[in-house]
Amino acid sequence: MAFPPQFLDEIRTRVSVSSVVGRRARLIKRGREYVCLSPFTNEKTPSFTINDDKGFYHCFSSGEHGDIFKFVMKMQNLSFPEAVERLAEEAGLEVPKQSADEIQQAEQGARGREAVEAACKLYEEVLHAPEGRRGLEYLQNRGLTDETIKRFRLGYAPGGNVIKTKFLARGVKEDVLLETRLLSPGKDGRESFDFFRDRVMFPIFDLRGRPVAFGGRVMGEGEPKYLNSPDTPLFHKGQLLYGMALAREAAASKREIIVAEGYMDVIALAQAGFTNAVAPLGTAMTESQIELLWRMSPEPILCFDGDKAGRGAALRAAERALPLLKPGLSLRFALMPAGKDPDDICRRDGAGAMAQVLAEAAPLSDVLWRQLLLEHQTDTPERRAGLEKAAMAKASQIADGTVQAQYRRLFKDRLFELFRPQSTKGSGYAAWRGGKNQGRGGQKPPSPLPPAPLRRTGRDAGGVQRTREGILLAALINHPGLRDHVEERLGGMSFADSRLDSLRQTALMHLAQNPELDFEALRAHLANLGFAEDLGNLLNSDVYVHAGFARPTASMDQATAGWDHTFALCQRTDLEADFERAKAELEANPSDQTWATFMALKEQVQPDEDEDGNGPDFDDAGHHRR
Repeated sequence: MAFPPQFLDEIRTRVSVSSVVGRRARLIKRGREYVCLSPFTNEKTPSFTINDDKGFYHCFSSGEHGDIFKFVMKMQNLSFPEAVERLAEEAGLEVPKQSADEIQQAEQGARGREAVEAACKLYEEVLHAPEGRRGLEYLQNRGLTDETIKRFRLGYAPGGNVIKTKFLARGVKEDVLLETRLLSPGKDGRESFDFFRDRVMFPIFDLRGRPVAFGGRVMGEGEPKYLNSPDTPLFHKGQLLYGMALAREAAASKREIIVAEGYMDVIALAQAGFTNAVAPLGTAMTESQIELLWRMSPEPILCFDGDKAGRGAALRAAERALPLLKPGLSLRFALMPAGKDPDDICRRDGAGAMAQVLAEAAPLSDVLWRQLLLEHQTDTPERRAGLEKAAMAKASQIADGTVQAQYRRLFKDRLFELFRPQSTKGSGYAAWRGGKNQGRGGQKPPSPLPPAPLRRTGRDAGGVQRTREGILLAALINHPGLRDHVEERLGGMSFADSRLDSLRQTALMHLAQNPELDFEALRAHLANLGFAEDLGNLLNSDVYVHAGFARPTASMDQATAGWDHTFALCQRTDLEADFERAKAELEANPSDQTWATFMALKEQVQPDEDEDGNGPDFDDAGHHRR
């Protein structure tokens, strides 16, 4: 909406910069100007100056400069029209209407807002009356204080047609009540009736803090559990977020906004001190809501339940945001422990536990990559090509060229890490295959061959190797203290099973970021990231029967010795596989190069009487068999 310049000048004349800034900081008069500590930065010496005669402010610490409109926009996260409307109201001025239609719409909107505000007050009053006792007890049993109930203006809609009876008696037109959906139109010739009955009421506010719609939770049995106002001239659910008006200032101050799934999540978060929380209004996140979030924080944290539905909602939000990404603007995702939501964690575990969940929020790129790994196997060249194609297609959905290029680069790097040949620093064969000792003059040995499954008569060698890889990972998860001892070697491996390999990478990443995690906390984190089924398949008696040292009850010495032995067997399998392939290559294509490769591998292959290919040589108690 365009505003006449004279109107804007009149606001500037009536509302001084010092009066607006003075609500945020203590002003000190210096000559014809004021100075104060910057509202934009944490400073100890005043560097923020205000000149009312010229109508501007300047912040020397941040470089910010502007007038009253820019200041209100920045501090309250408002658009320019919103800032103008708010300051015009303060100045006692009516925003000019540009046409007769606009005047009529404004008058109709004002009547609708009056009706919704009156309904909000009525619901608040009923909540504290005898007929609303059930609703009040429900809110109190959910741990809400009187202050929180008042802050969010929670209420109760009684049974019957209270709104219709009282409001028509006050002279409110029925068409206004129908337009705002305080009443539902009767069907088949029946009369209209109250839209909300016998429900705890959650008012939904516009960006200026005015109630424009409601969400209602049923008491006892009944469907739907939550009933929301449909779209009206005052309310468009895809363009608002629950709690936005109350969260804006906190979000601006913290430069962070939290997005939960439901009304009670937002309220519980606010009561626990996370006053920068909002929620979508019963639908999946929309483009408008994502853009609205970015006005308050460059990387909003989407906080979804840890169940299947929550993971699905997170993925839908990720897909919706992908085309909209811009340099510096993205999303982060914090998944709750299975079976819990933010309301549960805040009430039962406390604000500290919730803060930890938020601190571990994963970037959008990680969420997309994990989903790609879940959807694609990588055990054949064709399947690997499928993963690569899907990753590049995902990146191509991003409209911004700069961000798209960065995603392509990131996915290519991760594909390289996923598919690169195994290498481990050390001596002997491991060094030959890719460690620091690459041969004379720093040159690689001739014709290194890619690893292949070891063939053994009558034995499933590939299955044996997969079992060993699972044992290595199970031992680490049950004994996180092994990380320093195994990180370099395990990090250099690439498991044949793509799901197990993804779990390997994620476990190492979490332990690197949180080295103090015990095995229970580590398993909980991994389960929350979608690996619950994989952990169930991995941490069971089928693995432990081969390697007792991997059990949680095994000592650290047993776990360390068992891990080292199993890793050596994994390396030997690769060595023998490469030797067999080099032998076949020499027979098919004899040359100096294939002969040198064959001889280099032959020197490394030694008979091992203890190893029969059945698995790690440890008994069920974790003791080495001799």
